[in-house]
Amino acid sequence: MTGLRYVYAVCRPFGTPLQSQLTGVAGDPPRALAHHGLVAVVSHVPERDFAEEPLRRHLEDLDWLTETARAHQGVIDALTTVTTPLPLRLGTVFHDDSGVRTMMEAREEDFLRTLDRLEGRVEWGVKVYAESEPQESARPAQKPASGRDYLRQRRTQTRSHEEMWQKAEAFSTRLHEELSAFAEDSRMHPPQNPALSKATGRNVLNAAYLVPRAHSEEFVELVDRTKGEVPGMRIELTGPWAAYSFAGETA
Repeated sequence: MTGLRYVYAVCRPFGTPLQSQLTGVAGDPPRALAHHGLVAVVSHVPERDFAEEPLRRHLEDLDWLTETARAHQGVIDALTTVTTPLPLRLGTVFHDDSGVRTMMEAREEDFLRTLDRLEGRVEWGVKVYAESEPQESARPAQKPASGRDYLRQRRTQTRSHEEMWQKAEAFSTRLHEELSAFAEDSRMHPPQNPALSKATGRNVLNAAYLVPRAHSEEFVELVDRTKGEVPGMRIELTGPWAAYSFAGETA
């Protein structure tokens, strides 16, 4: 089959085959392309969509980007069940197999060093959201009888919100310290934009943790024990993922 080569990840050779029904970006099944002690997982994609100019346009198309990201992640998830993949950036494309092998040759030492560090490890994501106090929204505000009453209400509301954010900051800091002490490594990410995530509440912690796969159950239990500990705090746990946050700049 002709076309460009879309690269999902680099990993060590693995003996367990990927799911036979697995399809990748643009509907083409992924395959392994070996070079020395490394394997690039690739599939064919059409030039009309993945050459430099059309790809740049497509990356601004949210529907196309969502579909492509879903297919990309599906291959990474399948790889994570059989090996430790080093994910490459969405939209990493080469002209042919030779170009992929040249890339692996040039970065062989970096890839092998990173794969050694990530072997047998997965990434868990933890987000904490601070939500408005339930009693605050449930009780309608009384109409102030005077300007003085209005200022008093405003001071009370401001103080209540400041206390809530202080509580959220203290809780998220303590949780991050506790999870970081358990994990082998951690990364703090910027708070999520609620307009994009559609999540309610204010995102006060957005972090990733590198955890040995064998210790993942203990990590999940550690997170679960903190849920409901502080009113108004919502914790979201996602994973296990390939170690995106700890792979470095790989493309």
